[in-house]
Amino acid sequence: MKKFKHFLGILLSGALLFALSACGQSAPPQSQAPAQNQESISAENSTEISPSEDSNPEAAADTIKGKTLVVYYSAIGSTKEVAGYIANTVGGDIFEIAPVEPYTSGDLDWTDDTSRVNREHDDPSLRTVELVSNTVDNWDSYDTVFIGYPIWWGIAAWPVDSFIAANDFSGKTVIPFCTSVSSGLGQSGQLLAEAAEAGDWMEGHRFSSGASASEVQEWVADLNLMTNESAK
Repeated sequence: MKKFKHFLGILLSGALLFALSACGQSAPPQSQAPAQNQESISAENSTEISPSEDSNPEAAADTIKGKTLVVYYSAIGSTKEVAGYIANTVGGDIFEIAPVEPYTSGDLDWTDDTSRVNREHDDPSLRTVELVSNTVDNWDSYDTVFIGYPIWWGIAAWPVDSFIAANDFSGKTVIPFCTSVSSGLGQSGQLLAEAAEAGDWMEGHRFSSGASASEVQEWVADLNLMTNESAK
């Protein structure tokens, strides 16, 4: 009996020591990964826009008095399409502003700090873009000139600046238009007018990418520049 009590005492003592030991140990701290707050910026994939089926190559019955020229610079095709709609609507000629060194998709990647457009944006001295041609045949014969461009950082894409600087707009009605995903016309038209220092510059208009021919025709009609050939 004494041996049993002695054995029981040893057993209880051991259990007590084990319990105390367990209580004295702290649980291992949980590992916590550092919070990451990454901001992902992705550029929209831009594709060249083919001429729309809405475009009517036949000149409309209404035309602008005098000769009309549609000048444009287009980086990805949106402005080119709108320029075509305008020319079809007014029966005008088209002149494309083309840089000697065309902008590639990499050049136009505004998310890359080292891309061409970013370097030119950060250093205005780099914005003088050499053009394949800035001379329009029979320039003096045009009474009305539409000038189209994409919006870059709130202003006209700078290849247009080279064309403006090379031509005299005296005696011409000049109508700017632009294309963009979301940016408005802003002061782009006003800045071009100031650079030209000549011409009667009208208020411009911004078209979204993928504007329809009917939208362009409606805008041209609202300019009140048209004369109806059938009324002559």
